[in-house]
Amino acid sequence: MTGGQAKALLVDDRRENLLALEAIFQGLPVQTVAVESGEAALKQLLVDDFAVILLDAQMPEMDGFETANHIKRRERTRHVPILFLTAADRDAQLALRGYAVGAVDYLIKPFDPWVLRAKVSVFVDLWVKNRQLATQAEVVRQRDEQWRALCAAVDQAIERLRSGDQPDLDQVASQLEAARWGPTAM
Repeated sequence: MTGGQAKALLVDDRRENLLALEAIFQGLPVQTVAVESGEAALKQLLVDDFAVILLDAQMPEMDGFETANHIKRRERTRHVPILFLTAADRDAQLALRGYAVGAVDYLIKPFDPWVLRAKVSVFVDLWVKNRQLATQAEVVRQRDEQWRALCAAVDQAIERLRSGDQPDLDQVASQLEAARWGPTAM
């Protein structure tokens, strides 16, 4: 999982469409990564994590539906939201096909750029919050480990006292300190 700013993967075989999308997202807290094919998108998904994918439905060679199918089969990318963008006619079957391969939305061009911007903002916010939760979960996990080590050191010291051994108080203090702060603080 990469840290830092949220990224949006823009996939369209027409460069002018990619430039228009990049302009729509100016000022949002999202870094756009633009690619011109489904294959390039799949390669990009191997090296970066994305908050959202905007995917053209109709592209030569590997269309958006096939690309989405590959994305959703990969463990690393199966939960990345996909918004299909298409200039295709308003055929409901294409929209259903998009939803069937895992899209969260299917927008027909021309679309309202402010609506698209709002939708992407929601996914960016969710991505940021998920990263914050993951960070907090790691802090809790580390504190839990420290707590368990501290309890084990206290239990050891109590056991020594009960057994009648005269524990080396400096050694007990060192064990408690190590359990409290972990090995990096020593």
